[in-house]
This record gives sequence, C-alpha cells and structure tokens, in this order.
Amino acid sequence: MSVTLRIVAAGPGVTLQDGGRWGYLRYGVTAAGPMDPLAFAAANLVACRLPGSPAIEVSLGGVELAVRGGDLSVAVVGGAFRLHVDGREFSSPAVVPLRPQSQLSIRAGAHGAWCYVGIAGLLEVAPILGSVSTHARSGIGGLNGRALSAGDVLPVAMPQVLEPEIATIAAPWLERGGEPIRVVLGPQHDYFSTDQIASFLRGPWTLSSRSDRMAYILEGAPIGHTKGFNIVSDGIAMGAIQVPGNGLPTVLMADRQPTGGYPKIANVIGVDLGRLAQLRPGERLSFQAVDIDTAVSLRSGEATALAAPILREPLIRTDFSSEFLLETNLVGGVSAGDDVAS
Repeated sequence: MSVTLRIVAAGPGVTLQDGGRWGYLRYGVTAAGPMDPLAFAAANLVACRLPGSPAIEVSLGGVELAVRGGDLSVAVVGGAFRLHVDGREFSSPAVVPLRPQSQLSIRAGAHGAWCYVGIAGLLEVAPILGSVSTHARSGIGGLNGRALSAGDVLPVAMPQVLEPEIATIAAPWLERGGEPIRVVLGPQHDYFSTDQIASFLRGPWTLSSRSDRMAYILEGAPIGHTKGFNIVSDGIAMGAIQVPGNGLPTVLMADRQPTGGYPKIANVIGVDLGRLAQLRPGERLSFQAVDIDTAVSLRSGEATALAAPILREPLIRTDFSSEFLLETNLVGGVSAGDDVAS
C-alpha cells in the first residue's frame, strides 16, 4: 500500500511550494516559491531533502494533516506555530512522526505568519514549467493551480521515519531579531528627495491587513515623489519596494507581478526577506539602508549556515499533567539506609 499525506482541514493560503519556477520571467511567469526562503530550506534539510524540494507552506489559518499507508516524519519550521499530535502539544521548529492513526494539527502561535512542513519523503506531484510551486492568481502549479483544501491527497514516495522520532531543531540562525529590515536603495531612488528617503527608512510603517503573497502593503505617512510616480515598466524582484501615487510603499513578495511601472525606492536584501514575510498584519517596522557588499556578505553567511548539518535534538517530554503523575508509580522500591533500625 502506498503512503499518502491527506489534508484533513486547511485555512486560507496553504499551498505547495518548491524552490520556485525560474527561467520564465520573460514570458510573464514569476517564480512563486516560499515566502520565507530560509525557513523553507531548513524544513527540507531537516527532513533530509534538498533545500528546494516541495514542501507545504502554511499560513495563519493553519492546517490539519493525516497519513495513510505507513509511517512518515515531517519537519515543521518557520514562525512560532503550535503543533498537536494525538493530544500532545509541541512548539515549532520540531520533527514529529505521523502514524496512520495520527493527526497533526498546526496552528498559529505567538508570532510569525508562515511555517513549512518538510516531508521525509518525495511528494509525487507533477511539475508545471519545471516546478510544483503554486501561483494561485494565475492557476499554475500545486494541485490544479490552487491552494490545498480538505480532502486533497498527496502521494509520498520513499517515506522515512527520522531518528530521533520526536526532536527539536538546533538552528539558532533561524531566530531572527526584530531590528529594522535592511534594504539596498534603488533602482529608482532618485525619484525621491533625500528627506523623503530618510522618512521612508525611519517609518514607522504598519503592515496592512490587505497584504498577501503578492505584496505587503505598508501604512504610514505617505512618501512624496520628485519626478512623478510613473516609469517605463521594468522587472520586479522579490522584495522590490514600489511607491505608487498614494505614496504608500508596497513590498512585492513571492507571487509578485513580473514587471511594474511605479518607481522602486529600495529592495529588501535577501537575508531579510523571510524576516519581513513573518510579520503579521498590524505589526510595525522600519528600514535600514546597507550597501551591496554588505548584502552579499550577509547572503554568503546564510549560505554557509545552510551548508552545515542541522542537528535534530531529542525532545524531552515535560507536559505531564498532575493527574498523570499522581496516577503513576514513580517509586520502584524502598531501600533502608545503614542508619535505619531493623
């Protein structure tokens, strides 16, 4: 009997993503891929897969998963999501085993907007243009070009149960701080005066509830243009920050359009894309300008961290209830010491 991973329930925005659909931008097809590339790669590496392998991206609405046909380990990495397996609670990042009688529930926790379920096996989903990444707006990738929903079945080849079966993940570089989001100015920062660039960096900005995988919309004091707000459309990279006519910066994310006609005041550097993505609507942020050499050096450091083994450390159970302890015989016998009278 083959092993399958089943979607029992899914909130909005639960999709299949891999490393992205590269090489088709000139045809108007953007890469899609994960919102938090670092957490996505770590989930796959912990699950003993290549960093760009297909994984399940989970948003704030959460997901419930079950396995059929055999045992399977999954690694959950990203924001501080809460995991429940058969009534037992874990905190991410963690590795947990799924049995045919088990069900994994993933719910949003204290912070973070996205997490990734790395599969210790190979998801057998047919690629579209070389990738299984879901781009829901264009209906490309994933399962029929849409988000995952209850009843979907994902075949898993070569399933594994990892050791230790229940583990936490030793990857301190995943604990990214709350300092300003770092950007490289340009390519059209000359469309803004020096004081307006300073105002942009200083903020503070609030992440709008209208934000999604296509764009993070920022709310705050509008930025003024010195050369107007229209340019000849050019290519859009993930993290590009456009400033349209209303003066409110818009950060283009994983499902961005291929080109855009608003001036781009800056671009979020690669190592901070995930940190920005993990913000929730209503959270505040500011920016810090760095040069390209700094951005490249930080990116190199991230690559070095990912190249090193990610340790899985046994998770010691500490969630025993008082009722359980009172019902358990914790004493295996009594031994009298020398000073006890016979």
